[in-house]
Amino acid sequence: MSAQRAPLSDGRWHFQHGPIDIVIGANGESAAVASAHQAAWQRFQTLLQGLVAELPILRQALPLAGALPKVHERLSGVVAQRMWMACAPFRAGFITPMAAVAGAVAQELIACYQRPGVDRAWVNNGGDIAFHLTPGHSLRVGLFVDLDAMGAALADPASLRIDAQAGLEYGLPVRGIATSGWRGRSFSLGIADSVTVLAATAAQADAAATVVANAVNVQHPGILRQPACMLRDDSDLGSLPVTTEVPPLPPDLVRKALAAGLAEAQALQQAGLLWSATLVCQGQWQQTQVFPSLIAEDSPQVGSVFA
Repeated sequence: MSAQRAPLSDGRWHFQHGPIDIVIGANGESAAVASAHQAAWQRFQTLLQGLVAELPILRQALPLAGALPKVHERLSGVVAQRMWMACAPFRAGFITPMAAVAGAVAQELIACYQRPGVDRAWVNNGGDIAFHLTPGHSLRVGLFVDLDAMGAALADPASLRIDAQAGLEYGLPVRGIATSGWRGRSFSLGIADSVTVLAATAAQADAAATVVANAVNVQHPGILRQPACMLRDDSDLGSLPVTTEVPPLPPDLVRKALAAGLAEAQALQQAGLLWSATLVCQGQWQQTQVFPSLIAEDSPQVGSVFA
């Protein structure tokens, strides 16, 4: 199937090609925004083919120690190289470049909007988002828990109940946001309902959210796991056991799992690999630091949509 695009009623665009499902919004001078949309569409049509050609390498785990091969010697495409470089700082544990694929694709397209006349723009790739801001402009992020409902959010954000909001200003060192968890579209080793990360880039946020969500974990006989390759034969996780079901857990076990994830997130924050993280599991939550301008209800839950 070839790449498809369709305008949405509020001026956003929906791009889709195979597993890539993207919604793009932008504000600014109409001619500049229209030109940026066209540039993004032209770039989008070539993305999937380029990634598929490099999948055998992208699905390989990065070595846990020792010198990494030079990325350009292994991968030729700029998006594939971005995935590799985003994941390299996390290779103390199991990780493949695929952990950053959605964020890296969003980041590639947002570059089309970094031009005079475009005040702000965002590329939402299934909840992993890259955005562009100019001085005096900001974006509002809605946080919600149900990762299974992310598809509905892409088409109609107003259809979902927003549990918390965060304002992102131009001056913040953040241009990417990503969410991961065992209920999401990708596999997770942990039990987090959702982990949302703000980072310098979308690819970096994607990789960091994956790592932190994996760390929100605890042992319990009711938690079901299966080898990833049994659920999807082309999974980059191979035989690693991924979470398929999490029953209601005792509150102390939930706190223990969140504490493990929070420790990982704080270590990554200290290393400069993320700016902020919100971790949610069974009605409990933790944050590395408060999201800017956060307005939350009693138990802020996580997903990510722009308004």
